[in-house]
Amino acid sequence: MFKTPLTRRQRQGAATLLLAPALLLASCTASAHGTDLKNADGTVNVRYEGAANTVTLIELAAGLGYLDGIKLEWVGNNSSGPLSIQNTATGETDIGGAFAGAVVKLQEAGSPVTAVASYYGSNDDYFVGFYAAKDGGIKEARDLIGKTVAVNTLGAHSEAVIHTYLKAQGLSPDEIDQVQLVVLPPTDTEQAVRTHQVDVGALSGAAQVHAVKQGDLREVFRDTEVFDNFNGGEYVLRDDFIAEYPEAAHALATGTAKAANWASSHSREEVLRKLTDIIESRDRGEDVEALQYFNGYGVGKNAPISDEDFSRWSEWLKSTGIVDGEITPSEYYTNEFNDLASEG
Repeated sequence: MFKTPLTRRQRQGAATLLLAPALLLASCTASAHGTDLKNADGTVNVRYEGAANTVTLIELAAGLGYLDGIKLEWVGNNSSGPLSIQNTATGETDIGGAFAGAVVKLQEAGSPVTAVASYYGSNDDYFVGFYAAKDGGIKEARDLIGKTVAVNTLGAHSEAVIHTYLKAQGLSPDEIDQVQLVVLPPTDTEQAVRTHQVDVGALSGAAQVHAVKQGDLREVFRDTEVFDNFNGGEYVLRDDFIAEYPEAAHALATGTAKAANWASSHSREEVLRKLTDIIESRDRGEDVEALQYFNGYGVGKNAPISDEDFSRWSEWLKSTGIVDGEITPSEYYTNEFNDLASEG
């Protein structure tokens, strides 16, 4: 039986008191929604945010028939992981996904959510790369001092990778502070780098593949140079949702793992055909041409969560003040609802 990680909750007692009004509102909102999630046919309504012109892993899971007893309800698009899980914590959605460090930050602030499955990662095919214009002179870590780097959101994957990479390359804290992060949507980053509005841009997925094909950008580094292949972010559920709908939590976590395995074990042509069918059937006025740049989800086999998925970010978490000391990774997640996690 799932148990809320009470040690984390107890450790954040003071923070919870400070955030009490907001958390009380969030709790009431979540509980109110929770009573409405069961449909007449016995399925559970699960509100989520998607992404334009692509298919998220839970959308693929639904399209493949892996979300038994679940009816997904799209409430809009969102390209910010931290905002995605914040919306889940406050009851605006029922499932959200973000970089592991953002999950820690939200939980350390006292939000009652738990990670249940990995939904993106970095490997040879899908990774976050950092690109500069070939005529810009930026080739290595020290060239970034005093420069601007475009990221899609602050407090997320790209920021933590940049910090970790620069530290590993021998830059001092003062030198690292001189690297200025600029928030830009991924759709604008390529052009901003090319026209020297920013010096470097973080790109992944379709935006990265498209940018690299143009031939005038140089890869400065990629996140897999820092950590090798790894799972980078997790889907989270509210603890009250898990308690009230454990079967739905099970379907979402295990369905995510099955979808990740399906995507990695089928040919690119088969995957693109399925993604195209899903996008065309939902009628959101999207451009399926963007799928030609799809390069996977990067998730490891069976989408498990491990202690290392959180501990690898511990230095960044401490340097940014998100945590004061060492973290206990197991307090942030559970593999209980992912039937495939134990298979390795």
